[in-house]
Amino acid sequence: MVRKYSFRSKKEDKVLRSPTPLKGSKDADLRRLAFQVIIAFGIVSLLGDMLYEGARSVNGPYLQTLGANAIAVGVIAGIGEFLGYGIRLLSGYLSDKGRSYWLFTFVGYGLLAAVPMLALTGIWQVAGMFIVIERFGKALRSPAKDTILSRATKRVGTGFGFGLHEAMDQIGAFAGPMVFTVLFLVLGGGTRSSGDYRLGYALLIVPFLFLIMSLFYAHRKVPDPDILEAAEPGKKGQDGLSKIFWLYVVFVFVTTLGFVSFALMGFHFKETGLVPDAQIPLFYGLGMAVDAGVALIVGKAYDKLKERGNSRSGLLTLVTAPAISVLIPVLAFAGNYYAALLSMLIWGVVMGIHETVMRSAIADLTPLRKRGTGYGLLNTSYGLAFFIGGALMGLLYEWSIWVLMVFAVLVQLISFPVFLMMRREASRVDGV
Repeated sequence: MVRKYSFRSKKEDKVLRSPTPLKGSKDADLRRLAFQVIIAFGIVSLLGDMLYEGARSVNGPYLQTLGANAIAVGVIAGIGEFLGYGIRLLSGYLSDKGRSYWLFTFVGYGLLAAVPMLALTGIWQVAGMFIVIERFGKALRSPAKDTILSRATKRVGTGFGFGLHEAMDQIGAFAGPMVFTVLFLVLGGGTRSSGDYRLGYALLIVPFLFLIMSLFYAHRKVPDPDILEAAEPGKKGQDGLSKIFWLYVVFVFVTTLGFVSFALMGFHFKETGLVPDAQIPLFYGLGMAVDAGVALIVGKAYDKLKERGNSRSGLLTLVTAPAISVLIPVLAFAGNYYAALLSMLIWGVVMGIHETVMRSAIADLTPLRKRGTGYGLLNTSYGLAFFIGGALMGLLYEWSIWVLMVFAVLVQLISFPVFLMMRREASRVDGV
């Protein structure tokens, strides 16, 4: 028999054992605790993004300086992304099975040590192994971390909680590449050597150490996530995944399949000379900044809709993702600088919706005992759609940009009937 241990502080035990007359005080204390956990995880994600987004901005050039060819770089990146999403289905299931959310979270974030360790190697095969290990760590931690976070967001509003977390996350996504940008500016002009890149990787040990300390703080605040969200006894389908959930996963897959990646947009900007090389990273940074702002706005909108209806009413905000995604390929490949800039701003809006609403919805559509599995399924579907859609659009780009644009728009239009099916099922179940 597996024995479940809980390491609660005396204050937390007092909160949980409070008699009924102190219910208001108990709720206020748990809400405060939940907010602290969200902020702590926001800091963890901010520092984590500094590490891996900073590394991803230079991994390709670094491997090139070590002697790797384009095929090797492509294979390493492909294996890393496949593991980064594919393993999440298994890690989500196992974290649910053993109720071991913190274990998967700690191990997954611990593997981020692979990033500063890139400074210790001058062999491209070893560097490639570290890059893959970092992606594997993300696959291990993501479902478990989102499950813990979802428990906390239930106390403050799932949309607001995930929106705040995403906003902090994107600050790190912007700051990480800036570490290398500033370093290279300090080092002066000229071609960058492998030693220059290793110095940048070595500097990332600082955010890694602060990340681990922040993670221990979050664990100390809520070693047992069960205290933040109680199960609803007797609720029909409590231990299973509903039809609405599966329709939701299909919707996410379809709308992501037609979402143009920044990699392809950036390739087009450079290939055509539409955007100067030095401005392409700036375009990406602007997209990340928009993502952060939209995350907070759309998160609040999600919660407002829930307040007016029920836990599934926030799903209405999802329809905005395909509705504006259809504009991205049209503007990005129009051959106009300002249209390209606008496409990046819209791209940031859609990313903010993806990262906030899609994760919030899982918290509202899955029972406690299946939430890690739910996040694993969502992430696997999301990653598979990105892989298939990216490959197809890459092939279509070589054939005809017009065909690519038609494909991307048509796929987004197909997602609307799936959304309507999901809404109809929700209405049938509980009158959303």
